Amino acid sequence: MSLFERYLTIWVGLCIIVGIALGHFFPAAFHMIGTAEIAKVNLPVAVLIWLMIIPMLVKIDFAALSGVKEHWRGIGVTLFINWAVKPFSMAFLGWLFIGWLFKPYLPADQINSYIAGLILLAAAPCTAMVFVWSNLSDGEPHFTLSQVALNDVIMVFAFAPIVGLLLGLSAITVPWETLLLSVVLYIVVPVIIAQIVRRSVLASSGADALTRLLSTLQPVSLVALLATLVLLFGFQGEQILAQPLIIAILAVPILIQVYFNSGLAYLLNRAAGEAHCVAAPSALIGASNFFELAVAAAISLFGFNSGAALATVVGVLIEVPVMLSVVKIVNGTRDWYDASPAVRQRVAAEKAAG
Repeated sequence: MSLFERYLTIWVGLCIIVGIALGHFFPAAFHMIGTAEIAKVNLPVAVLIWLMIIPMLVKIDFAALSGVKEHWRGIGVTLFINWAVKPFSMAFLGWLFIGWLFKPYLPADQINSYIAGLILLAAAPCTAMVFVWSNLSDGEPHFTLSQVALNDVIMVFAFAPIVGLLLGLSAITVPWETLLLSVVLYIVVPVIIAQIVRRSVLASSGADALTRLLSTLQPVSLVALLATLVLLFGFQGEQILAQPLIIAILAVPILIQVYFNSGLAYLLNRAAGEAHCVAAPSALIGASNFFELAVAAAISLFGFNSGAALATVVGVLIEVPVMLSVVKIVNGTRDWYDASPAVRQRVAAEKAAG
């Protein structure tokens, strides 16, 4: 790791402070940037996400995607966590902390709305940012792309029924424009751009030139990540300073949900004998949230100033620093993970098979 990457946690902390300060002292500027959106998708943030994930997608050789079937255990674990565990565990945590333990400290008329926002946040797995977390944890890029694509397809059909079940609503207004535009902007367009770049470089200059290009693009990706963090915290700087207690309370179930689901996915992959390069992105995909969709759905269902909207925004605020901590955990436990008898047995079987 470079010196810049080694101290990424410090840069993240500084960017959070800078973002909150800028949002507090220059709210008009951030409001103007925040209004540059289509179907609740912020265009400046979308550009920064392109700069984050295109370097990771340039690594992907589509001819090698057929090999992802070897990692069916990791795919199964991630699907189980994303769709059978995460929304329901968040509903329980929301009831436990917001509806019971911290209820006396919250506005009574917003309790149910806060819980609804937490459920919306957990009901859709993250898309674009996952490529960053996977790259930082040395994850298998083909597995990550395949898993994200599969989740996007499932989300189109499963988001409304799951949210409707947990919120007890007979009809859920899914912001389809936001969902479809996000998939196109964050997945389809970057994949196309990345593959054009990859094939052009390989055709004109060869594999060594591609390696040099990827090395050059890596710092660009991390700088874009930090700039995104400044923007996200800048957008909500006033709210953070105005309602610190409520935001801290809402962060509790979100934090527990992230660590619980990532830990469960990591352990299940280890028990199944899956490789660490698959288990790491599986844990990260299992824990992160599609906050753009959650915020848009909360606003459309409950209103801009609702507790639900605020709860989803808290998810936005803690997404990057919390997921970086998960990256650090999975990277730091790699030797322990690889010492699993199931993992060793699978590695031995693969070597024996040639």
